[in-house]
Amino acid sequence: MDKQELALAVIERLKKEYPLAECTLDYQDAWQLLVSVRLAAQCTDARVDMVTPKLYEKFPTVAALAAADVGEIEEIVRPCGLGPSKARDISACMKVLHEKYDDRVPETFEELLALPGVGRKSANLVMGDVFGKPAIVTDTHCIRLCNLIGLVDGIKEPAKVEKELWKIIPPEEGSDLCHRFVHHGRAVCVARRPDCPHCCLKDICRHAQEAGI
Repeated sequence: MDKQELALAVIERLKKEYPLAECTLDYQDAWQLLVSVRLAAQCTDARVDMVTPKLYEKFPTVAALAAADVGEIEEIVRPCGLGPSKARDISACMKVLHEKYDDRVPETFEELLALPGVGRKSANLVMGDVFGKPAIVTDTHCIRLCNLIGLVDGIKEPAKVEKELWKIIPPEEGSDLCHRFVHHGRAVCVARRPDCPHCCLKDICRHAQEAGI
């Protein structure tokens, strides 16, 4: 089968395996998702979800975070690593939301990308999860699984993987598929020790076939 047929087969099988396609970060509002995804860089979602309640308890709104001292933000988010840069980005981002967007998160991809500390992954996550628009989040799970399965060929750069996936994945399926890649990457296709014999994709996955499984 070609890559588009493979993509459709992967989508259908992962839908059955993981009926609930949901973000693994806890958040209530769009601005909180922006904060969480910035903190998640080189940090586990579980640790982020332990830290953010403390941050929001002290700074419960966009306006409060925008007015907060960067040092106070850093003190709270330090367990997520890269505290200084993450605190600066969060502070700068909330200031823009407060001053330019009346405490709301903009709904276009271009405006999201222009926010401090927001890259394509973050912007796509917000577009898909918050606004229900076509999105592909090329996080580490997505990139690794797509290369193993054979949806892309030896491409590791997130933007390039995203570009290739847009060619073969129906727009309305992208966001949910990326969430399912995260679930599958944690439950079965674990980095360095994938459980190929128990994988629902083993008969169509390039890695499993090359391994003779």
